[in-house]
Order: sequence, then C-alpha cells, then structure tokens
Amino acid sequence: MSTRAAAGPSFLSGVEQAPADPILGVSVAFRESTNPNKLNLGVGAYRTEDLKPYVLDVVRQAEKRMIEADYDKEYLPMQGLAEFNEATRKLLLGEGSAAVAESRVATVQSLSGTGSLRVGAAFIGKFMPGAVVYLPNPTWGNHKNIFADAGVEWREYRYYDKATIGLDLDGMIADLKAAPAGSVICLHGCAHNPTGVDPTKEQWAAIADAVESNGLVPFFDVAYQGFASGSLEEDAYAPRLFERRGIEFFCAQSYSKNLGLYAERIGAINAVVNDKETAAKTLSQMNRIARAIYSNPPVHGARIAATVINDPALFARWNEEMGEMAGRIKTVRAMLYDNLCKLNPDKDWSFVTRQIGMFSFTGLNPNQVKHMTEKHAIYMTGDGRISLAGLSQAKCEYLANAIVDSFTVE
Repeated sequence: MSTRAAAGPSFLSGVEQAPADPILGVSVAFRESTNPNKLNLGVGAYRTEDLKPYVLDVVRQAEKRMIEADYDKEYLPMQGLAEFNEATRKLLLGEGSAAVAESRVATVQSLSGTGSLRVGAAFIGKFMPGAVVYLPNPTWGNHKNIFADAGVEWREYRYYDKATIGLDLDGMIADLKAAPAGSVICLHGCAHNPTGVDPTKEQWAAIADAVESNGLVPFFDVAYQGFASGSLEEDAYAPRLFERRGIEFFCAQSYSKNLGLYAERIGAINAVVNDKETAAKTLSQMNRIARAIYSNPPVHGARIAATVINDPALFARWNEEMGEMAGRIKTVRAMLYDNLCKLNPDKDWSFVTRQIGMFSFTGLNPNQVKHMTEKHAIYMTGDGRISLAGLSQAKCEYLANAIVDSFTVE
C-alpha cells in the first residue's frame, strides 16, 4: 500500500501546454489516421516510389568500411570530427576556395541543420548584441523558434509573391536596403523551404550587391544541397558567389536530406571571415557555445559523410544517387502538373514545375488544407506546403483530384 501523502498542485502546474509542432505534428496525425488512402506530404523526408524510407547505397558502403576499420566510440573534440569538418568545408565552398586555403573558415560540426543554426544564433546573441535577424516571408517554421529561443530578435523581409507564385525580388531588395547595417539576413542556399522558389544566378548577384552595399551579414541555411538541381556543385552556387566576392557570412549545413542521415543529426555551422586570426577566435567561441549546449557531437554519421565526400569513387556514386533522387522528385512534379492541367485546364498550374527541390507551395489556404486532410486524408502543413519527396507516381492523380477539389472550398 502506498504511503504517499495526498499531493497538492505540482510546482509546474502553471506551465502551459505547448502547441503541436506544425510540421512534426502532421506525422503524428498521419500515423493515427486509419484511412487506407492517407498520404503524408508534411515532413521533408525522401521516400522511394513505394513511399518507404531510403538508405543510400553510399551510406551502406561507408558503414561497411567503418565496421572493417573497427573504430572506437571515444568522445570527439567540441568542434567535431576533423575529417568531416574538412570535407564539409570543401563540399560547401569548392576545391578552389580561397577562404578554405587561407584558413578563414571556422567550422564546428553540430546537430544537423537545427543544431547548427542554434549555435550560430547563440553566437549572434552573444557577440553581435542588438543585431536583428531578418527571415524571408515565408520561411521554415523552426527558424523563428531557433532565433527567438536564443534571445535574438527576428523580423521578416519580403520574399514570396503570391500574385506570380514566384520571387518578389524588388520587395526583397527594398527590405534588405532598409535593414540597419549589421543586421543578419537569413538566406536559403537552395530549394527554398517552404516555397520551392529560388533566385536565379542574376538575382543572387543583385542580392549580394544589396547585402554588400548595406553592410549586412548573410546567414545561409543549406539544408538541401543536391536536392534542388540534382547537382551538389550547382546547389552551392550562392554561398560560393558570396565567398568569391569577399562577403563574410555564416552558413549552417545539414546532411539529413542529401545523405539521408535524418536520425544521425549531422551538420555544421561555418563562419567565413576575412582573416585567419578572426576565424580562430570565432572557432574558440563557437566551441564554447557547443560545450554548454551538448558538449560534443555524434561520430557515426560524421564518419559516414567524411568517408563519402573524401573517397572519389563514393563521391561519384553519391552524385549519381543525388541525381536519381532529384530526378524522381522532378518526375512526380511533372506528373502532378499534367494531372492538374487535365482536371482544371483553366487554371495556371505552371508554378508546380517552376518551383524546385522537395517542396511545392500550392497556394491552398488553411481552410482548404483542412479540407485536404479531413476529406482526402492528405496530411500537409497549414501554409499549403506539400513535400513532393513523399509523393509516388501512383498517387499523383489522387493528389491532383484532392487539390482541385479543395480549391473550391472558401
């Protein structure tokens, strides 16, 4: 028999219930659904044509080599695995990078893209007091949480043009020019989430001009390198352009998507600066921040990434697999467009094929999204974003019917 006295209210009873995560909550609702036609287009995770998780061939090969090498499980240094950090700088900035050659890049292996952004946000809060971070409108929902929880104020700049379902370059440039010098500008390196709308090379040049002339600090979020065009090289265009122009910047990288290392939490935070001494001091302070948050990062996924990037044969095969994954997404994107045009030829659906990467920004409003879920068991984020990485060819017609039907809802 319990002798525990009758308990009064908990000392935590005043804690409010947190709202469900707008992205991860979609997966929870999907799993609870019993509809046989249900489709999860919420979370940006790549799926095969059978809608199953995909483990890359190069990952399997790298893991086999790692087992044969009989690695230990000792702690890594705070900045992470040296081979990984070298490899990730090379992947981001290219073989001919002057910043890499001159040791002007401070790199800390962190917990995928989210953890890398969080270390960068904490660094901004501590060493750039008063700096405001400007986020594109719209942006990945967790950006706001990350900077706010680090005590960094965020505002928005214009990015998406609802009328053209494209980039509002004029509005973006005007907002960048209006931002105070020293402000941090968050830029999606490629495959903008959630819109799938990326600047052209000419537009990137105009953005770089505005950043440079106004004394702004770019913070690239590179979560989808390889998923936009199918080319790891092509998708690094924007940060490489800024590095060539001598513009200092932060950059968070993730290997969740392009190597399929979702659960391994592998990424990096980089600071590309003007001199070696500043890079060394920045690295020391980023290490200190990481030490206070999680001490040191995981080794298994870092060894996978380093093995793949540093081995020419595996790297070539990785490029092939990236092309295959991006190609499958492009195929379902084209099929969805064709089915939409057949069902409603009077509406301009060209935005579906103009957008790029894992996502399509459909233009569905919250009520229409609710209709998609309640009537058609299609689970997606409330802003109308769908993940085409979770769509199969067999489901394209079903999705098109649901979208056309839902657009009739007020």
